[in-house]
Amino acid sequence: MKQRSIKQKVELTGIGLHKGVPVTIILEPLEPDSGIVFYRSDLGISIPLTPEYIIDTTMATVIGKGDARISTIEHLMSAVYAYGIDNLKITLDNEEVPIMDGSSIAYCMLLDEAGIKEFDTPRKLVEIKKPIEVRDGDKFVRLEPSAKTIFDFEIDFKHPAIRKQTYKFTFSKKAYVEEIAKARTFGFLQEVNHLRSLGLAKGGNLNNCIVLDEVGIMNKEGLRYNEEFVRHKILDAIGDMAILGIPLLGSYISFAGSHKLNSMLTQKLLSQADAYEIITTQENQKAIEFEKAVAIS
Repeated sequence: MKQRSIKQKVELTGIGLHKGVPVTIILEPLEPDSGIVFYRSDLGISIPLTPEYIIDTTMATVIGKGDARISTIEHLMSAVYAYGIDNLKITLDNEEVPIMDGSSIAYCMLLDEAGIKEFDTPRKLVEIKKPIEVRDGDKFVRLEPSAKTIFDFEIDFKHPAIRKQTYKFTFSKKAYVEEIAKARTFGFLQEVNHLRSLGLAKGGNLNNCIVLDEVGIMNKEGLRYNEEFVRHKILDAIGDMAILGIPLLGSYISFAGSHKLNSMLTQKLLSQADAYEIITTQENQKAIEFEKAVAIS
């Protein structure tokens, strides 16, 4: 498989989860080896998608450069990663990616509308060569060598609607759309006032977030999956690993992982040259088998 972009320009408008303001997002094709590039049209500033531009991980992954910041990129990037897109220009006229329904399915639909264009340039992968881990007390995120890309996540909340949930997801585009993409972000009613005092969650509501009171779920339609909470954590983790700029060949394992720990993990990985190897589908049988397994089409 070769590097990919989209066939045509597409756009949508929504509101930001944390700032609650309208924002229009435009996706446009880029040529091979361009990578993923964000552009703030209101400020005229471009921000490449690389770990060095992460400036905040409080409740969302935020990138920034100079006076420009772009918040809550993880749901969009999760879909972009799942669709195997290596080169893309993402333009926004405000600082936060639209939350849509709190999952990534709207962005999957947008990418379906845009179509996929494949180039002749070989695609790169980052193969994990040895275990890399970041911990915060009992919380951790870890990368391990694996012949397949796997996301294995566990959460444990005292809330009666969540409690302990585990999900092991073997990555492919088809499985992503079916098992992960519709899982929504979630939050607790008692935290809303605190978050809003911090300038966060201003756009959150029952249409774009699973809201939990002290005893249960406030959303009348209920859950989309039995393990929707942990599946959303996997959705976030995929979006955060997309910060690497090229697909991951290895296992991601976590207990109670977060945007902060994911950011620390990508930076630790890239700081240890013996922990990974950049391979291409043109020259490496493992990469060829990876592309067959994920079946991105």
